[in-house]
Amino acid sequence: MLNLKLISKILGSLLWIEGVLLLCCLFVSIWYQGDDILPFVWSILITVGSGFIFRILGRNADNLLGRRDAYFVVTISWILFTLYGTLPSMISGYIPSFTDAFFEAMSGFTTTGATILDFPEKLPKGLLFWRSLTQWIGGLGIVFFTIAILPSLVGGSVKVFAAEATGPIKSKLHPRISTSAKWLWIVYLVLTTACILSYKVCGMGWFDAFNYSMTSTATGGFATESGSIMTFHSPAEEYVCALFCFLSGVNFTLLYASVIGMDIKKLFKNSEFRLYTIMVLSFAIFITFELVWRNHYDIEHAFRSAIFQVVSFITTTGLFSDDAGKWPHVTWVVLAACMFFGGCSGSTSGGLKSIRGVMLLKVVRNEFRQILHPNAVLPMKIDGVNISQSKRVTLLGFVGLYLILTLFCAFTMIALGIDNTNAITITLSSLGNVGPTLGMEIGPTMSWAQLPDLAKWICSFLMLVGRLELFTVLVLFTPAFWKKN
Repeated sequence: MLNLKLISKILGSLLWIEGVLLLCCLFVSIWYQGDDILPFVWSILITVGSGFIFRILGRNADNLLGRRDAYFVVTISWILFTLYGTLPSMISGYIPSFTDAFFEAMSGFTTTGATILDFPEKLPKGLLFWRSLTQWIGGLGIVFFTIAILPSLVGGSVKVFAAEATGPIKSKLHPRISTSAKWLWIVYLVLTTACILSYKVCGMGWFDAFNYSMTSTATGGFATESGSIMTFHSPAEEYVCALFCFLSGVNFTLLYASVIGMDIKKLFKNSEFRLYTIMVLSFAIFITFELVWRNHYDIEHAFRSAIFQVVSFITTTGLFSDDAGKWPHVTWVVLAACMFFGGCSGSTSGGLKSIRGVMLLKVVRNEFRQILHPNAVLPMKIDGVNISQSKRVTLLGFVGLYLILTLFCAFTMIALGIDNTNAITITLSSLGNVGPTLGMEIGPTMSWAQLPDLAKWICSFLMLVGRLELFTVLVLFTPAFWKKN
């Protein structure tokens, strides 16, 4: 069965890492002399102490992690990180409800960006920084971060990578997963640093620049103000935000190979990147036309609002520069499509992923050809790589499960008294780790505070399932997972 000693050892180390992250936020609290200093001290003590207990339980563990262990440890790690991530908010009293605190922490780590806070600016600086940091760490993955800094910790790191990485096709930069993880984190760090400096040049203060860069490059969406990026009334900052969100929605392995190899053509030769770019541009042009025609925006304002919201929704960031709830309802359909498709695999964005869109289009094309040539053997290639029949079956299983979960949870939301549009878009937003929703009761600029507690727990579950790409979590609920053989 499960290698519980090794799992305990890994969980203990992960909690120590979370303790270090909390310590960073404690320094921010001390710097700004906030009233959250003591809550962070207690949070660190509880988290590190629990880490010691887990490490003691895992002493003398071997370093052999099986496939079953990998799926279990990834899922439990995210839940455990979220549980301990609620401590600063609850101990400080700023989010006293455990349901709300868990929802907020899960939304942070999964980079969903949905919040129950109507006025985040009322939080002390340390807690605001903690919210942004949860998204930044969750962007590439909690366990993936651990593999990068503690490669010797996990013997079955390849299996962990398979359980936590996004997309149906896993690409590596190096035969060693730990080396690949380091290079991807370097790309992430470079993007984040460039984003911080760009925001600063555009007029943001250092604190806001750090927070917004972490949520932009993580495609998370938590903001330090209730008005999001719109608070600053700066077109330059909106364009900077849209650019870095767009880049963070690109496959990081592809981004690394294109930039380091000085071969930008490699980007445009990639079929997933082409589909992603075509969707962003076509959706933005359509919404620009609608805003000019129906809402009487001037062309630049319309394009800026359109490109920002399309990028924000398709990369599942959730920051806003305009109130899309006041836009023509046909634009809601476009933004809902953005929610569904998402960015590229191997990026920090959520959703179905553009690579699956490419695969579905090729499956449909092959089916038309098969009708005309019943005996033909039609291979399916993406960028010169043959996609096996097993991956095609997995694709259909993934899309089918995605739709079933959406329908079932949307039905449950409607049964809880939430209006139809909100129910569907809340489900899509949670499962795709998007953040904003579309509807009359809860608009794209509003918090989710008014949702019933049961709906918040459903959303928290969907955020976790969506971030770990459905099967990693749901396989734990199958009888076969718990059988000895």
